[in-house]
Amino acid sequence: MGRGPRLTGRRQPSNQGRDGRQPEGPQLDVRVIRSNKVFKTHKGGKTASWSILVVVGDNKGQMGVGMGKARGIPDAIRKAEEAARKNMFSIPMIGTTIPHEVTARFGSSTVVLKPASPGTGVKAGSAVRQCLEAAGVHDVLAKCLGSRNGTNVAYATVKAVKELLAPEAISAKRSMDVNELVPWLAKARKEEADHA
Repeated sequence: MGRGPRLTGRRQPSNQGRDGRQPEGPQLDVRVIRSNKVFKTHKGGKTASWSILVVVGDNKGQMGVGMGKARGIPDAIRKAEEAARKNMFSIPMIGTTIPHEVTARFGSSTVVLKPASPGTGVKAGSAVRQCLEAAGVHDVLAKCLGSRNGTNVAYATVKAVKELLAPEAISAKRSMDVNELVPWLAKARKEEADHA
C-alpha cells in the first residue's frame, strides 16, 4: 500500500469559493507546515482524524498561524486557514529584512533570527522558512535550537517576529532622533520607497 502525497509545503488557494463565487478578502499565501494523523479509540473501534498547522501570509509583512482539526484533510486545512486569518499580525521590516536580531523560545524550541543584507535570501529550515517566506521576509539568517518539532518551531517563530520593533518606535520611546540612533535607516527607507 503506497503512501499518499506529503501534506507539507506551499498550497495554492483556489480562485473560487465552495459555492462558485470569488472568496472575500485578499488572496493570501497558504502553506501547510505540519500534518498529524491521530486516532481516538472508542468502544466500537478507532476513529481517525487530522490535525494540521497552517501559516498564512500576504508576502507584504503580514502573517498568521493557525491549527485545524477534522476527520477529513480538506476540512482540517480550511479550519486551520480560517484560524490563521483571524490571528494575522504585521511584522516591522526594513526593506526585505527584519530590523534587529531576536531570540524566542516556545516549548523546548528556540529560534534565533538575524537581519541580512539584500540578496542573502532566507537562510532557514523547516517551519521558520515557511513562516518568513509567507510573511514576505526575503533576507534573513535563522537558526533553530533544541527541539525541531514543526509546531513548536512555528510558534517560536511567531513569538520572535512579534517581539520585533521598528527603529522609529524605539527612537520615540528613547526620545532620540531616529537618524542618530540608526544612521543608515534614511537610505534604507529611500530604497524601500523606490522599489514600491
